[in-house]
Amino acid sequence: MSVNLGKGQQISLSKSDGSTLSSVRMGLGWQAAPRKGFLAKLAGPREIDLDASALLFAGREPVEVVFFQHLTSDDGSVRHTGDNLVGGAGAGGDDESILVDLGRVPARIDQIVFTVNSFTGQTFAEVQNAFCRLIDETTGQELARYTLSGGGTYTAQIMAKLYRDGGGWQLKAIGEPAAGRTFQDLLPAVAAHL
Repeated sequence: MSVNLGKGQQISLSKSDGSTLSSVRMGLGWQAAPRKGFLAKLAGPREIDLDASALLFAGREPVEVVFFQHLTSDDGSVRHTGDNLVGGAGAGGDDESILVDLGRVPARIDQIVFTVNSFTGQTFAEVQNAFCRLIDETTGQELARYTLSGGGTYTAQIMAKLYRDGGGWQLKAIGEPAAGRTFQDLLPAVAAHL
């Protein structure tokens, strides 16, 4: 059963049988909002390039970023499936995904922050049906979903973070709007959530 996450909500990533997850996928999906006005039918919807990134931290120090120009972490534990430049057709599937093999994440990495940014610079007011979700990659079960709703004048979102807690991992929904076309633009805002 999926949990619809609200800002600041935390969930445990332990399974109901007491075991822990071994592999998760962060999925990002969206579609462009239709244009308005006289020429809207001729022009069609605007193409919007949202990008998913995973920022790996050791304490408060950034160690590595997995994103469309660096698809796999150096140790292979985090992998981006590839860049989607236009979003989906509204079918609800993931347009970009980041896979995390939790058992292979080096011990010094204690936080993984997931961000979304509008590389083409459109605001989230111009994006429809945008969501971020976390899936148990082993079973395909959706564990949590965060919906980007209400549009807004921002171009980025600090979505959620995975963090070590004792012997396992926890998920915290952050849902913090931000401004920036790249993950580098978001680093000062991300720092407040470490």
